[in-house]
Amino acid sequence: MNSVVSSNRSQRWNEGNRSMVSSFILLAFSEFPHLQVPLFLGFLIIYTVTVLENLGMIFIIRINPKLHTPMYFFLSHLSFVDFCYTSVIAPKLLDLLLVEDKTISFEGCMAQYFLGCTFVITEMFMLAVMAYDRFVAVCNPLLYTVAMSHQLCSLLVVVTYIWAVLFSSTLTYILLQLSYCGPNVINHFCCEYSALLSVSCSDTSFSQTACLIISMLNEACCLLIIITSYAFIVVTVIKIPTKGALRKAFSTCASHLTAIGVCHGIVLLLYCVLKSKSSLFLVKVATVFHSMVIPMLNTFIYSFRNKDVKETLRKLVYLKYIFRSI
Repeated sequence: MNSVVSSNRSQRWNEGNRSMVSSFILLAFSEFPHLQVPLFLGFLIIYTVTVLENLGMIFIIRINPKLHTPMYFFLSHLSFVDFCYTSVIAPKLLDLLLVEDKTISFEGCMAQYFLGCTFVITEMFMLAVMAYDRFVAVCNPLLYTVAMSHQLCSLLVVVTYIWAVLFSSTLTYILLQLSYCGPNVINHFCCEYSALLSVSCSDTSFSQTACLIISMLNEACCLLIIITSYAFIVVTVIKIPTKGALRKAFSTCASHLTAIGVCHGIVLLLYCVLKSKSSLFLVKVATVFHSMVIPMLNTFIYSFRNKDVKETLRKLVYLKYIFRSI
């Protein structure tokens, strides 16, 4: 009898002890000890450029009345999301490369996952909303400003943020219901869903299924909106007898298609291709590309093709030169 009671107490203590992990150890790129400083400098440059680009784009859109259009309204929010997403991931990565202490608190890890997941989903649906905007611009150009009113644009952006928060909250809640035990070592540089499941002591079958369903739902909804929008665009352009119509439509949508291809390509690579333990390094590289390089490239993709953006930049540089000369 005493042995049974002792066994039950021991079991309860072990179960409670398993869930009392207060921190995780993020290995980051510790397999390359001699590359820590070069990696730090490289990622620091990328992060600095990304922050300056995205905040600069928001500022340029604000000060140039010619850019107060639905497309640039959505682009300003995309730049904000990119800035926030890379700022959730990059500072901790830089810290891991520079200091010996590679721990992150349990609360900090969950907060990083929640914010990162929120901004990833927001970016995906923001690109889908921008595809709808291009559909209206090409298929109904005369009523474009009426159809894409400020109220509708604001509503679409708000719904996008709410949708992202809803699903990221659901996934974070699922993670919080799990028990975590040692070794609390995560072979990654951020708190990613599958990495957290790998250090859990609980049955993760439901968590994996929930993540799969939510990921497939979001990806399917985004791709459905994007494919439908561009299908209507192609049909509309084919019906236009003007010779340069196809080239003009492609020029209008090329930057957006490039951003969509890069973003969804990396997401599919991360969650559908790179699954085995032997590809952990490739997972890290793809995550760096998704969290730091894509937010940097998005601004290049959209800004360098637009004459109004380039003209505003030239004016800012000219004004800065005049003020320095005074």
